[in-house]
Amino acid sequence: MDFHLLIQNIKQTHDSLYKSVTKSVNTHLTLRNILTGFYIVEFEQNGKDRAQYGTKLLQNLSEELKIKGLTAPELSRCRQFYTIYYPILGSLTQKNNNILPTNIFGTLSQKFKTNIKNNILGSVTQELQKADIEADKIHYIKVLSSISYTHFVELLKIEDPLKRKFYELLILNSQLSVRELKRQIESLSFERVGLSQNNKTAYKELIKKIAPQENADIIKSYYFFDFLKYKNPGLIEETVLEQALLSHLHEFIIELGNGFCFEARQKRILIEDEYFFIDLVFYHRILKCHVIIELKTRKAKHEHIGQLKTYIQYYKKNIMLPEDNPPVGILLVTDKNKTLVEFAVAESDKEIFVSKYALKLPKKEELETFINNELKKN
Repeated sequence: MDFHLLIQNIKQTHDSLYKSVTKSVNTHLTLRNILTGFYIVEFEQNGKDRAQYGTKLLQNLSEELKIKGLTAPELSRCRQFYTIYYPILGSLTQKNNNILPTNIFGTLSQKFKTNIKNNILGSVTQELQKADIEADKIHYIKVLSSISYTHFVELLKIEDPLKRKFYELLILNSQLSVRELKRQIESLSFERVGLSQNNKTAYKELIKKIAPQENADIIKSYYFFDFLKYKNPGLIEETVLEQALLSHLHEFIIELGNGFCFEARQKRILIEDEYFFIDLVFYHRILKCHVIIELKTRKAKHEHIGQLKTYIQYYKKNIMLPEDNPPVGILLVTDKNKTLVEFAVAESDKEIFVSKYALKLPKKEELETFINNELKKN
């Protein structure tokens, strides 16, 4: 064995075991917090002296425990964590109860121990009664082993159980970081998949967009600009909409997706002796290319696509650097006019995309069947 091989072996061993330790720590932190919430709920319901502490229970508890991180607000979150994610404990009472120390429930009341044995904690939640029970239990075992408590903190902010379940699946299927989870929630991924005519296809596309590998991965079928809070979206003009989006640049970039960097508005270009103005120009730091956006407050037309093609060709010839990839064009319209787009955008036009945008969120679509099917596959 040479010295370099020695270094490689030690590094590989360290990386592998360190990840295992980190995962174990995260799992046990999650268990500590959900059990803490369990104990608090039991005390509030069955404690002999619960009335003595009343509204100051969590503050008094925090002061007596003196455990780093378990402040009164965090204890409140632990209680909320348990009330929402109690099926996690139910999943542990089945085949894998070796995850917990054998004496972990020793101090609980007989009533609660009996409930655990009878699988009350492991029964499906009300909003998922139609789901396969065994798949639901398996799901919560995976949730415990694969989702960190910092992820749970963000998930707890979601009131809709179905929407929360959607993001659980997204984390399990794409290994989302906490930061990317926030981005997906803020960019309304749940609503976007629900709006799609094919939930399964839209979900697969969403997974790819989290870590884009090619141009199509950064394009969404629908863009939602509800953060503008327009009461009469049908009356807005293009210049006003453009200015409004730039006035909410942070929200706009979150909606566009990961990797977009703003470069210019009304970018002036000269073609022969005539000036043209490009609505918005971004640079995508991951794909290393310019993204040209034309914004229309109407239905897609042939001339809009032709205009976008002209801008792309101009950027290819005059703007892009040798290390850049070819520019991408996005036409944002209120109605995609699918048939026209199919004729106007040839198969060779791989850098041109037409997407719809909406200034108001659609009504909530029924995703329960889709999500339950995903649960059975995981």
